[in-house]
Amino acid sequence: MAQHTGVRPATENDVAELVRLRALLFETLGGDYFNPASGDGAWRDALAVVLKERLADGTMRALVVDGDDGLAACGIGVVETRLPGPHLRNGRVGLVIGMVTAPAHRRRGHGRAIMRGLLDWFREQDVARVDLYASHDGAPLYRELGFVDHPDPALYWRP
Repeated sequence: MAQHTGVRPATENDVAELVRLRALLFETLGGDYFNPASGDGAWRDALAVVLKERLADGTMRALVVDGDDGLAACGIGVVETRLPGPHLRNGRVGLVIGMVTAPAHRRRGHGRAIMRGLLDWFREQDVARVDLYASHDGAPLYRELGFVDHPDPALYWRP
């Protein structure tokens, strides 16, 4: 994969910073869904365990940009296997999660470089489609990179 300047694959040494940036993402999105009042910090420990496992087994791609004091930005890609269909030829769907740039490092092209790196990786993984959830601020970048409104209506349920 061609690496973009300043972007590098995350390592196990980056896990604490990946957790920090993911928490920042949830704080930025706000609302009880993303930052529930009843939430505790246990999710951070669980996230650290999963990140270590997935970085070790190669089932996700985490790209980062270093800042002066910790990571400036990160983005994570995973591939899910769903049932093939006429709209999903091989059932392989890429999912972009945790795209976040620390406030002091925004508007420098980090997100764009990370997304291009993830899209290269998704092509290598032979995905039929890449999905992501975009914040209001992030949507213009993703649209510029070719993302369009998803045709599926989205609903969710929590047991």
